[in-house]
Amino acid sequence: MSPQPAPKQSADASRRNENSRRAILTAAFDLAGEIGYDKLTIEAIAARAGVGKQTIYRWWPSKGAVLLDAVLMLTDSDSAGPGLPDTGDLEADLKLVLRATVAELSDPRFDLPLRGLTSAIMHDRGLAAAYTERLQAPIDELKRHRLAAAQAAGEIADDVDLEVAIALIWGPLMDRWLLRPEGLTTDFADRVVETALRGLRG
Repeated sequence: MSPQPAPKQSADASRRNENSRRAILTAAFDLAGEIGYDKLTIEAIAARAGVGKQTIYRWWPSKGAVLLDAVLMLTDSDSAGPGLPDTGDLEADLKLVLRATVAELSDPRFDLPLRGLTSAIMHDRGLAAAYTERLQAPIDELKRHRLAAAQAAGEIADDVDLEVAIALIWGPLMDRWLLRPEGLTTDFADRVVETALRGLRG
């Protein structure tokens, strides 16, 4: 007798699962912003989301994994579209992007959740790999594509290592955010762009 196919999940069940998933991710993000990552627990997320904690453990291995998906959900919903701006003026485009980064990192609703996620990936190699694959690598590819276009247009030198260029331009903002957030300003972002491009132009 041939095996019977597994019953398909009903549309209502899929909808309930998606609603529960979004409730869990929203709860994790909100709680991380309210009480900080250290005090965040699976039990607290479950209570806020109105689900059993086993539901969370069925989908995620840790609170860090839940928070990563929460950040990804917000990144997807806030995204204005693929690609970095390309007006033909690299300096102006980079200043626009870095100013937006400053605004996001300075937003109180993002600060504690992002700091919590940063701490989590430093202590969990599996989570760090997931963060790199699902969030950092796609973003870096957009940066690389824009810098490659600038290189082809002669705005930066042909022999510039684009991986190093990405670190030179975006690295100082993360360093300032982590260690001296009061100094993370649009003026600082503009000076980073101007200083980096002086070297990258050759």
